[in-house]
Amino acid sequence: MSVTERRVSAVSEALAQDRLGVPSVVFFVISAAAPLTVIAGSVTAAYAATGVTGVPLAFILLGAILGLFAVGYVTMARHVVNAGAFYAYTAKGLGRPVGVATAWVALLAYNALQVGLYGMIGSAGEPLIADWFGSSPPWWVIGLVAWLLTGVLGLMRVDVNGKVLSVLLLTEIAVVVVFDIADLINPAASGYSLDVFAPGSLFGPALGAVIAICIASFAGFESSVVFSEETKDPRRTVPIATYIALAVISGLYALSSWAMTVPIGSDKIVETSREQGPALLFNLAGQHLGSTIATIGSLLFVTSLFAALIAFHNTISRYVFALGRERVLPATFGRTSPRTGAPVNGSVAQSVIGLVTIVVYAFFGLDPVVQLFFTVGSFGGLGLLMMLAATSISVLVFFAKNPHEENAWRTRIAPAISSVLLVVVIVLVMANFDIVLGVAPDSPLRWIMPAVYFVAAGFGVMWGLRLRANRPKVYSNIGLGAQAAVGGTE
Repeated sequence: MSVTERRVSAVSEALAQDRLGVPSVVFFVISAAAPLTVIAGSVTAAYAATGVTGVPLAFILLGAILGLFAVGYVTMARHVVNAGAFYAYTAKGLGRPVGVATAWVALLAYNALQVGLYGMIGSAGEPLIADWFGSSPPWWVIGLVAWLLTGVLGLMRVDVNGKVLSVLLLTEIAVVVVFDIADLINPAASGYSLDVFAPGSLFGPALGAVIAICIASFAGFESSVVFSEETKDPRRTVPIATYIALAVISGLYALSSWAMTVPIGSDKIVETSREQGPALLFNLAGQHLGSTIATIGSLLFVTSLFAALIAFHNTISRYVFALGRERVLPATFGRTSPRTGAPVNGSVAQSVIGLVTIVVYAFFGLDPVVQLFFTVGSFGGLGLLMMLAATSISVLVFFAKNPHEENAWRTRIAPAISSVLLVVVIVLVMANFDIVLGVAPDSPLRWIMPAVYFVAAGFGVMWGLRLRANRPKVYSNIGLGAQAAVGGTE
């Protein structure tokens, strides 16, 4: 291919530029985290599954660890602008084969986090439709409607998706704040208590299980870098959006998980969460604010899930695009729509995976909440942790190998601390993964699911080495991002 031809083809191998500012990126990031979904589903699950009352403290600690991670992460974003994010960073820091391995893990983890949402949105939509119309379709029909809308939006301009998310997210956060205020002004007879923030309420045998459930609640905070090629000023937008999103997410989670204990009592929150599950948040709202507000909250729970679906869909399609553009995946995935700038084939591929998942779970009659949302979602959360740890280490190595003007805090101290803490977190999660999955300690599932990531990473390394041996030009472009579309691919 001539230089001229490469430049022409690059037009369809570039994401739309200058379409996202700080607010839009923040909306994508926080929408993927799905605050209302986390507070209604994950927080109650953390209390119920682990029996630990220190969930609010867990969110604060994880927010601090991820804040340390973000220091090096956004610093590297100034030096490496690539929609592949984790993939590109590990390729630059730990070598191209490791970068490809990270990409395989990313595709598994993000798809797991995304498809799990179809189970919950179908289950959450059933009672609402039943209340309004007297009967409701099975969960998978609702899931298919959400799937169709998500797929259509995934083919549209990224700023259109950002506008949809802004409306959904602002309404969602407003409702969460109203629910929190209602809980806080209606304390139990025992009054207000801050014992859920005491170290003793968190540190115990089930610490790893709490962390595993809570870390999945932060999924998506790192996606600011995924949209770096489409932002108006990546060097400014990405760091600001990342820190704002992380502060909002961790603060809101900690406040809301504590507020939920106030009207019930911290001594009864575990038992009550086991009895009522995700309905607990809305039952409290019904008691304090009336049934109409509780119904609105339940509806926004569904829209929260839909917002997360949109955000994850866009993130995954851009990962696939980044890999296709560099020919790590077939070149057809590295194409964008001339009209919308959307990564069309990456978006369609993600939609196919979502459709297959819904069909399989519906055909075999599997539980959409327990076996899809929680089990598959926990699997995705573990993959996210692995990528965070690998990326943090990559930041250290990258700046050690490359001359730079960044200070030691950004390139050595914060990344080193976060690397150690993230590895410790992974060990704790692995030790308690049976509790997270709700299986017996001797269940092979607790080891099979994490092993999938190691197998995927192994295949990724082998694929990277194969590219080095058989397609050296493709191998040399790994991690280059937009430069790969012009710089001579095979």
